[in-house]
Amino acid sequence: MLDRDTLLGSFWRDGLGLAAAAERAGLDAPVASCPEWSVADLVWHTGEVQQFWSSVITNRWEDPSAYEEPDRPAAADLVAWYSRLVDTTLEVLRSTDPDTTVWSWAPRGGTAGWVTRRMAQEVAVHRWDAEVAAGDPPPIEAEVASDGIDEFFEHFTDSPAEGAAPLDGSVHLHCTDVDGEWVVTEPDPAGRLHAERVHAKGDAAIRGPASDLLLALWRRRPLDLPSIEVIGDGALAERLVARTDLS
Repeated sequence: MLDRDTLLGSFWRDGLGLAAAAERAGLDAPVASCPEWSVADLVWHTGEVQQFWSSVITNRWEDPSAYEEPDRPAAADLVAWYSRLVDTTLEVLRSTDPDTTVWSWAPRGGTAGWVTRRMAQEVAVHRWDAEVAAGDPPPIEAEVASDGIDEFFEHFTDSPAEGAAPLDGSVHLHCTDVDGEWVVTEPDPAGRLHAERVHAKGDAAIRGPASDLLLALWRRRPLDLPSIEVIGDGALAERLVARTDLS
């Protein structure tokens, strides 16, 4: 896991980057990486998520049922509302001891430090989504993306997608631009994936920049990009990407 200052800096840069990309794209622009969403929907979602987690930390909630979803701002006020939330969320995260216990949906979460990482990773991917709508998106920072792959396997692979085929093999993921290698297996087809940070061969290998690998796991980038190399069992590599329930 990245250190706290790095995560906070990433959250700040990508938070502001999302707002700037939204302004460039226009709120009515479609977001190709988030089907059925406009840029306005993306800004609203990301801001509302930040407000929720800021409330969880500020109130030290162990049960978030008291949270009340805010009214969605008018389009003319949406980006300014979101930008203020970036400032507020950064201050809440920065001023709270990362070991503070708070509610989390993740069985292995439950601290303000976990929320800091989640917010940095959430806005990194959604900044990229906004940049897709605005034009040619720059990648997620390599060390942030590598940490995002760790987080993905730690917290988002407990349940297979409906109808997903069993992995039935091992996949070696290898970042080519930053430290990061994993061998992914599925010990129990009804359970979670197991990812070990290790240099070892798999039945398939997926090599590429950390940003592209993370975005492929979130099903935002295909594996046939020129920057990604798939070695061995290509069908197995595709099963890994399709395996996780992202709903």
